[in-house]
Amino acid sequence: MRNHNLWISKNVSNIAISAIKVMAMRSAKVEGAASLAWGVPSFKTPEYIRRAVEQSLETDPDIGKYALPDGLPELRSLAAKAHFAATGIGVDADRNVMITAGNMQGLNALLHAIVDPGDQIIVTDPGFASHVQQIRLCGGEAEYWKMNEAEDWRLDVDALADLITARTKGIVLVSPSNPTGKIFSEEELRRVGHLAKDRDILVLLDDPYSHFTYENKNLYFNLASVPEFTDRMAYLFTFSKAYAMSGWRLGYMIVPEFLKRQVLKVHDATIICTPRISQVAGIAALAQEPVHLKVFERILAKRRSLICERLDALPHVFDYVKPEGAYYVFPRIVAEHADSFEFSAKLLDRAKVTVTPGKAFGPSGEHHVRMAYCVEDEVIETAFDRMEKYFGR
Repeated sequence: MRNHNLWISKNVSNIAISAIKVMAMRSAKVEGAASLAWGVPSFKTPEYIRRAVEQSLETDPDIGKYALPDGLPELRSLAAKAHFAATGIGVDADRNVMITAGNMQGLNALLHAIVDPGDQIIVTDPGFASHVQQIRLCGGEAEYWKMNEAEDWRLDVDALADLITARTKGIVLVSPSNPTGKIFSEEELRRVGHLAKDRDILVLLDDPYSHFTYENKNLYFNLASVPEFTDRMAYLFTFSKAYAMSGWRLGYMIVPEFLKRQVLKVHDATIICTPRISQVAGIAALAQEPVHLKVFERILAKRRSLICERLDALPHVFDYVKPEGAYYVFPRIVAEHADSFEFSAKLLDRAKVTVTPGKAFGPSGEHHVRMAYCVEDEVIETAFDRMEKYFGR
């Protein structure tokens, strides 16, 4: 009988499904589990978006058809306007804008366009688990750039230069960060931009969380707003979080023209186009003032306060840095444990609480867990009630 492993490519066999999804799937099999594992916002897609799609389903004869590979012209134009409003940088809807099926698919297409086997992409450590998967899927290598936990997870820019080699193609940044919630400073980001320019590498900005910065709005800086970096910058925005559209799979990418031509090849070969119905939803989203965002952020700020209060009651189990943005907290495990996977598995099996093991986010994530506070208040309360019972107060 044939060895099935011989059929599987090394690129695929050498990666694992994200621990975020592993824990979510395990949690789904535990009746009544209180899950803080997956960063899916609890909010409904705003009504004005849903009503616009409902109307288009009745009136638009093309809504079920393919769109152009780079997206509907109206949505690309609106994305260009949104980017200008956010950064002050004008871009051409035809030459620089690409509509994607969310930032995961967008970054996947981008990495396939730039990475050859053996190339390196720098990622923050800790950083988003799926970025590492995607780099390895392309045959590349993820180079971990350790963040400074002792200084509240700030970027150690002094250490970055030594990580860049002749094989380095780019660096991926997420600010506010997943999983730490850290907002990287303007000074740090500008230094990264100058270093990337001097060493001729790309900066890939993955932006799911910039609308969630709470009282720290003055700390947030978008590196895509610096004109001198735009020719080596890819900016990716997703509707998943800010518009509660995670299931619609929609985002947009702002890239130099030379890069769009290459990314378009991968996009066409793998997905043809972002689903048209999702693009219609995106048009509705960008064509109106996002009044829902203040509501979303106010609720998330309340949940951040709640989860921090509950963490404060478990100092013998967790030590944490208060997140500045996004909707995650990344506490260090101070209770007795072997590793973050063992800790998370026991917590689910014995207390019916789901968290994501920190090791999934890079070597520096070991002995931490990620908790998402984008879930309903009742889920947070239930999870911590159970942890207090399990660990004691």
